[in-house]
Amino acid sequence: MAIKKLWTKEELILAFNLYLKIPFGKMHSTNKDIIHLAGLIGRTPSSIALRLVNFASVDPALQARGIKGMSGGTKIVQPIWDEYFHNQEELIFQSEIILAQKENISIEAKYNDLFLGLKDVKGETKIREVKTRVNQSVFRQMILANYSVKCAITGIDIPELLLASHIIPWSINENERLNPENGICLSALYDKAFDKGLIGINQNYQVILSTGLKKKIKSSIYQTHFGAIENLKITEPIKYLPRPEFLEFHMDTIFDKR
Repeated sequence: MAIKKLWTKEELILAFNLYLKIPFGKMHSTNKDIIHLAGLIGRTPSSIALRLVNFASVDPALQARGIKGMSGGTKIVQPIWDEYFHNQEELIFQSEIILAQKENISIEAKYNDLFLGLKDVKGETKIREVKTRVNQSVFRQMILANYSVKCAITGIDIPELLLASHIIPWSINENERLNPENGICLSALYDKAFDKGLIGINQNYQVILSTGLKKKIKSSIYQTHFGAIENLKITEPIKYLPRPEFLEFHMDTIFDKR
């Protein structure tokens, strides 16, 4: 009789990393990313897929939407979820380091483009900056996957033009920086407009235009890019809806009501 191989914490962290990056509907054994991870840690794609849906079963955001995973492995994955909940930045960064090691590449080489400009930065300052850049990159992957790599307003599906827009800005709330409920996939124009409070999204998930923006109503830019999106409902994401309290915060503190 074959001895069942127990999951290590390291393997569970890698499975959780992947869980954050792929849509719920693609957590199956034929997914190329699942196959890749299975090869890295010496497990079958089916076993990886099973752990991913175990994570779905303990995900409060999915529970709130009535989306159920598979609860059989709850006790195995719950400690990793709890660790993430209390220290998102550390666990995500740790998971990327482990992943790079499994792929036989350094974290610097894996995220080469992110390290530009850090040549002369040393010590704790460099460590913090590296962690921030890597975590922001993972957050972008999470948000783009959540919106099927499409702008939630226009449906633009060119990845190079898409950004993971924070609802509560990165600099304001450390605890929610990497919460996928705090992100919306937007193309560059609408990301900037959202960031500057020219547009908002209400708790019905409709786009609201600021008074200042409406003063440009006669301009061709307004008519082409903004007039048509007023009161438009954003695309519903696959896993994580924007949290209503976060949208309310944006409307109360960032959205331009003048």
